[in-house]
Amino acid sequence: MTVDSDNAVSSTDGGVAPPYWERRPEKGGGVPPGQDLAALRRGVGAEPGSIPLMWPMYTTFRPDGSVSPELRAEHHALALFGVHQQSQTSPMHRPGVRLGEALRALRESGRYSESALDRRVAQCATADSLDEFAHHLRSLVTMLKTLPQPQGLDYTALTRDFLSWQRPHGRLRVRRRLGADYFRKPGSAKPSTPDSSERNGPL
Repeated sequence: MTVDSDNAVSSTDGGVAPPYWERRPEKGGGVPPGQDLAALRRGVGAEPGSIPLMWPMYTTFRPDGSVSPELRAEHHALALFGVHQQSQTSPMHRPGVRLGEALRALRESGRYSESALDRRVAQCATADSLDEFAHHLRSLVTMLKTLPQPQGLDYTALTRDFLSWQRPHGRLRVRRRLGADYFRKPGSAKPSTPDSSERNGPL
Protein backbone atom coordinates (compact mmCIF):
# COMPACT_ATOMS: atom_id res chain seq x y z
CA MET A 1 0.00 0.00 0.00
CA THR A 2 1.36 3.39 -0.93
CA VAL A 3 0.21 6.84 0.08
CA ASP A 4 0.59 9.49 -2.61
CA SER A 5 -1.22 12.31 -0.81
CA ASP A 6 -3.31 13.01 2.24
CA ASN A 7 -6.32 11.68 0.37
CA ALA A 8 -4.93 8.66 -1.46
CA VAL A 9 -4.14 5.30 0.04
CA SER A 10 -3.96 2.60 -2.58
CA SER A 11 -2.61 -0.85 -3.27
CA THR A 12 0.23 -1.23 -5.70
CA ASP A 13 1.23 -4.08 -8.00
CA GLY A 14 4.87 -3.84 -6.97
CA GLY A 15 4.76 -6.82 -4.62
CA VAL A 16 3.30 -4.99 -1.63
CA ALA A 17 0.30 -6.68 -0.04
CA PRO A 18 -3.06 -4.90 -0.18
CA PRO A 19 -4.52 -3.53 3.05
CA TYR A 20 -5.40 -6.33 5.45
CA TRP A 21 -9.17 -5.89 5.11
CA GLU A 22 -8.91 -6.27 1.31
CA ARG A 23 -7.31 -9.70 1.60
CA ARG A 24 -9.90 -12.43 1.15
CA PRO A 25 -9.23 -15.70 3.00
CA GLU A 26 -10.14 -18.77 0.96
CA LYS A 27 -11.92 -20.19 3.98
CA GLY A 28 -14.50 -18.48 6.14
CA GLY A 29 -16.43 -16.72 3.39
CA GLY A 30 -13.95 -13.88 3.16
CA VAL A 31 -14.00 -13.26 6.92
CA PRO A 32 -10.58 -13.12 8.64
CA PRO A 33 -9.77 -15.79 11.24
CA GLY A 34 -10.62 -15.05 14.84
CA GLN A 35 -7.00 -15.04 16.00
CA ASP A 36 -6.19 -12.28 13.51
CA LEU A 37 -9.11 -10.19 14.71
CA ALA A 38 -8.09 -10.69 18.33
CA ALA A 39 -4.60 -9.46 17.46
CA LEU A 40 -6.04 -6.40 15.74
CA ARG A 41 -8.20 -5.55 18.75
CA ARG A 42 -5.09 -5.51 20.91
CA GLY A 43 -4.09 -2.47 18.89
CA VAL A 44 -6.88 -0.38 20.40
CA GLY A 45 -5.19 2.37 22.38
CA ALA A 46 -1.71 0.99 21.65
CA GLU A 47 1.17 2.73 19.94
CA PRO A 48 1.40 1.83 16.24
CA GLY A 49 3.83 -1.03 15.67
CA SER A 50 4.00 -1.98 19.35
CA ILE A 51 1.92 -5.19 19.08
CA PRO A 52 4.04 -7.97 17.50
CA LEU A 53 0.97 -9.99 16.50
CA MET A 54 -0.10 -7.08 14.29
CA TRP A 55 3.18 -6.83 12.40
CA PRO A 56 2.11 -9.14 9.53
CA MET A 57 -0.99 -6.99 8.96
CA TYR A 58 0.84 -3.70 8.37
CA THR A 59 1.81 -2.45 4.92
CA THR A 60 3.29 0.92 5.92
CA PHE A 61 6.27 0.03 8.13
CA ARG A 62 9.35 2.20 7.59
CA PRO A 63 12.82 0.62 7.59
CA ASP A 64 14.01 3.05 10.26
CA GLY A 65 11.20 2.04 12.64
CA SER A 66 9.69 5.51 12.85
CA VAL A 67 5.94 6.03 13.23
CA SER A 68 4.87 7.75 10.04
CA PRO A 69 1.46 9.39 9.52
CA GLU A 70 0.67 6.51 7.17
CA LEU A 71 1.46 3.90 9.83
CA ARG A 72 -0.57 5.76 12.43
CA ALA A 73 -3.57 5.91 10.07
CA GLU A 74 -3.29 2.25 9.12
CA HIS A 75 -2.90 1.18 12.76
CA HIS A 76 -6.11 2.88 13.88
CA ALA A 77 -7.99 1.47 10.88
CA LEU A 78 -6.74 -2.05 11.62
CA ALA A 79 -7.73 -1.84 15.28
CA LEU A 80 -11.21 -0.58 14.44
CA PHE A 81 -11.62 -3.23 11.78
CA GLY A 82 -10.81 -5.86 14.40
CA VAL A 83 -13.56 -4.46 16.63
CA HIS A 84 -16.04 -4.17 13.76
CA GLN A 85 -15.48 -7.62 12.28
CA GLN A 86 -15.59 -9.48 15.62
CA SER A 87 -18.36 -12.14 15.65
CA GLN A 88 -19.60 -11.10 12.20
CA THR A 89 -20.16 -13.73 9.52
CA SER A 90 -19.98 -11.33 6.57
CA PRO A 91 -17.16 -8.89 5.75
CA MET A 92 -17.50 -5.50 7.44
CA HIS A 93 -15.18 -3.87 4.91
CA ARG A 94 -17.68 -2.54 2.35
CA PRO A 95 -15.97 -0.74 -0.55
CA GLY A 96 -17.66 2.54 -1.43
CA VAL A 97 -19.44 3.04 1.91
CA ARG A 98 -17.92 6.10 3.52
CA LEU A 99 -17.97 6.70 7.26
CA GLY A 100 -20.73 9.30 7.15
CA GLU A 101 -22.90 7.03 5.02
CA ALA A 102 -22.52 4.14 7.45
CA LEU A 103 -23.40 6.40 10.36
CA ARG A 104 -26.39 7.79 8.47
CA ALA A 105 -27.69 4.22 8.08
CA LEU A 106 -27.35 3.86 11.85
CA ARG A 107 -29.29 7.09 12.38
CA GLU A 108 -32.05 6.07 9.96
CA SER A 109 -32.41 2.63 11.54
CA GLY A 110 -34.40 4.05 14.45
CA ARG A 111 -32.50 1.86 16.88
CA TYR A 112 -30.99 4.82 18.72
CA SER A 113 -32.14 8.30 19.64
CA GLU A 114 -31.24 10.62 16.77
CA SER A 115 -30.26 13.44 19.12
CA ALA A 116 -28.03 11.16 21.21
CA LEU A 117 -26.42 9.73 18.10
CA ASP A 118 -25.90 13.22 16.66
CA ARG A 119 -24.02 14.19 19.82
CA ARG A 120 -21.78 11.13 19.54
CA VAL A 121 -21.00 11.90 15.91
CA ALA A 122 -20.31 15.54 16.76
CA GLN A 123 -17.89 14.45 19.51
CA CYS A 124 -16.10 12.31 16.98
CA ALA A 125 -16.02 15.04 14.33
CA THR A 126 -14.63 17.70 16.66
CA ALA A 127 -11.76 15.60 17.99
CA ASP A 128 -8.48 17.49 18.10
CA SER A 129 -6.23 14.50 17.47
CA LEU A 130 -6.34 11.26 15.52
CA ASP A 131 -6.17 9.27 18.76
CA GLU A 132 -9.26 11.08 20.06
CA PHE A 133 -11.05 10.67 16.73
CA ALA A 134 -10.44 6.91 16.73
CA HIS A 135 -11.44 6.66 20.40
CA HIS A 136 -14.86 8.22 19.80
CA LEU A 137 -15.32 6.29 16.58
CA ARG A 138 -14.82 2.96 18.32
CA SER A 139 -18.15 3.20 20.16
CA LEU A 140 -19.92 4.16 16.94
CA VAL A 141 -18.39 1.21 15.10
CA THR A 142 -19.63 -1.07 17.88
CA MET A 143 -23.12 0.38 17.41
CA LEU A 144 -23.00 -0.39 13.67
CA LYS A 145 -22.78 -4.08 14.61
CA THR A 146 -26.06 -3.98 16.53
CA LEU A 147 -28.29 -3.44 13.50
CA PRO A 148 -30.36 -6.41 12.26
CA GLN A 149 -28.15 -6.30 9.17
CA PRO A 150 -24.80 -5.11 10.59
CA GLN A 151 -23.58 -2.04 8.73
CA GLY A 152 -20.10 -2.15 7.23
CA LEU A 153 -17.92 0.64 5.91
CA ASP A 154 -15.00 1.20 3.57
CA TYR A 155 -11.83 0.79 5.64
CA THR A 156 -9.56 1.89 2.82
CA ALA A 157 -11.48 5.17 2.64
CA LEU A 158 -11.38 5.40 6.44
CA THR A 159 -7.59 5.08 6.31
CA ARG A 160 -7.52 8.04 3.93
CA ASP A 161 -9.63 9.99 6.42
CA PHE A 162 -7.28 9.06 9.26
CA LEU A 163 -4.31 10.20 7.21
CA SER A 164 -5.98 13.50 6.33
CA TRP A 165 -7.00 14.03 9.96
CA GLN A 166 -3.36 14.53 10.87
CA ARG A 167 -3.28 17.80 8.89
CA PRO A 168 -5.41 20.81 9.92
CA HIS A 169 -6.84 21.54 6.46
CA GLY A 170 -7.31 17.82 5.81
CA ARG A 171 -9.19 17.46 9.09
CA LEU A 172 -11.61 20.20 8.06
CA ARG A 173 -12.24 18.51 4.75
CA VAL A 174 -12.95 15.17 6.43
CA ARG A 175 -15.35 16.90 8.83
CA ARG A 176 -17.25 18.55 5.99
CA ARG A 177 -17.51 15.30 4.06
CA LEU A 178 -18.62 13.42 7.19
CA GLY A 179 -21.35 15.98 7.84
CA ALA A 180 -22.50 16.01 4.22
CA ASP A 181 -22.78 12.21 4.14
CA TYR A 182 -24.34 11.91 7.59
CA PHE A 183 -27.15 14.41 6.98
CA ARG A 184 -27.67 13.75 3.26
CA LYS A 185 -31.35 13.27 2.46
CA PRO A 186 -32.50 10.10 0.69
CA GLY A 187 -32.32 10.51 -3.07
CA SER A 188 -29.91 13.44 -3.00
CA ALA A 189 -26.64 13.26 -4.89
CA LYS A 190 -23.62 11.81 -3.14
CA PRO A 191 -20.90 14.47 -2.59
CA SER A 192 -18.06 14.11 -5.06
CA THR A 193 -14.63 12.88 -4.05
CA PRO A 194 -11.78 15.42 -3.75
CA ASP A 195 -10.57 16.84 -7.05
CA SER A 196 -7.01 16.52 -8.31
CA SER A 197 -5.89 19.75 -6.69
CA GLU A 198 -6.75 18.31 -3.27
CA ARG A 199 -5.28 14.87 -3.95
CA ASN A 200 -1.94 16.18 -5.08
CA GLY A 201 -1.09 18.26 -2.03
CA PRO A 202 1.87 17.23 0.14
CA LEU A 203 1.29 15.37 3.39
